[in-house]
Amino acid sequence: MHVTTKLQTEPVDLPAEARRLAGQARAASWKLAGVGGRQRNEVLRSLADLLEERTDHLVQANGRDLDLAGESGASEAFVGKLRIGPPDVATMAAAVRRIGDQTDPVGQVIEGSVRPNGLRLEKVRVPLGVILIIYESRPNVTCDAAALCLKAGNATILRGGKEAAHSNAVIAEAVRDALEAQGLDRDTVQLVQTSDRALVGELLKRNKEIDVVIPRGGAGLIRAVVEQSHIPVIKHFDGICHVYVDRHALELPEGQAAAICVNAKAQRPGVCNAAETLLFHEAAAPILRETGRRLRDAGVEIRGCELTRQILESAEPATEDDWSTEYLDKIVSIRVVSSLADAVEHINRHGSGHTDAILTADIASADAFVAAVDSANVMVNCSTRFSDGGEYGLGAEIGISTDKLHARGPMGAADLTTYKWVVRGDGQVRQ
Repeated sequence: MHVTTKLQTEPVDLPAEARRLAGQARAASWKLAGVGGRQRNEVLRSLADLLEERTDHLVQANGRDLDLAGESGASEAFVGKLRIGPPDVATMAAAVRRIGDQTDPVGQVIEGSVRPNGLRLEKVRVPLGVILIIYESRPNVTCDAAALCLKAGNATILRGGKEAAHSNAVIAEAVRDALEAQGLDRDTVQLVQTSDRALVGELLKRNKEIDVVIPRGGAGLIRAVVEQSHIPVIKHFDGICHVYVDRHALELPEGQAAAICVNAKAQRPGVCNAAETLLFHEAAAPILRETGRRLRDAGVEIRGCELTRQILESAEPATEDDWSTEYLDKIVSIRVVSSLADAVEHINRHGSGHTDAILTADIASADAFVAAVDSANVMVNCSTRFSDGGEYGLGAEIGISTDKLHARGPMGAADLTTYKWVVRGDGQVRQ
């Protein structure tokens, strides 16, 4: 095992480094195109085994990242996303195995037909090619992204944040060792080693070698990538998620609505599918009171509109900015609305198109909400926390796309493919 656990800090010729990484990735993608699904799955099984074998080493490397985060005064939520313990390594390995067990998306026939002239047409799934993934803090993204890209037959360049440098290096080396063990090119997966952020700008110019860019992180990172990129970008923007408690939520089993609200906010507040705003129909005041009590017990700060503060005296005043803020912390904004239409208008105006939920016992209200809310994930009578590739049966996710093209919502292996038309004939010529 030859693990590099430090980012390069010496000066680097950035254009040359970008050219090298992109060129190696493109060459690896051509080789990978001839590799069958069985061999790619063997790489994934080997990777899962290596992760488990190297648990202690990975946890030790993560400890160095945590120490640096502590020295920099990182928030509790940030540290929570960064931390990896033995159970987390086991979870990563299990996710890799689930991805390996899934049906191979590459080569699937999406649709087919026979033309009147006898030509046989097939629309067939193929890899995107080379994917650049730029992300922050969470080391498990290194594992999930590499595994999903491999499953879909893509080469990838991974650019994680320096805050997880030691953890990412250990995971990436396990991926590359698994590739080599199965006779594949190690450069199928490459981890950017330099800490110089300017390299990202150089990579974003390599549109001849890199096919797609997927940024995962804060709004600032994503906007910077979109502004600089010469390559198509699939955006994974803010998770300004909502739960709307309808007037008919009073007809749900006692305590259910409040429990869902608290779970959506407090179960893991530092993730993108945690609820940031709760909307209550004015007739649902009893549920608001119960939810407020449970949120306070969970240590959540409440910022509310004037009507909310009349019901929850401990709530702080909400500002206009609160309605469009992704807290990623134990803070929630609460607003009382007079109708389902008002709730939908608030969500479509202030939300990020990520995940929004309605709690109601009325089917017509649920259907109206689902039809009107413009989000990648719309939940009915369950927590926004279920908006997740693993929970959707995708094994893991490359992220949750808030775009409408090319993919939307949690992106699994099939979302990392495109298609080609294959036309078979028997000597036909066009007249």
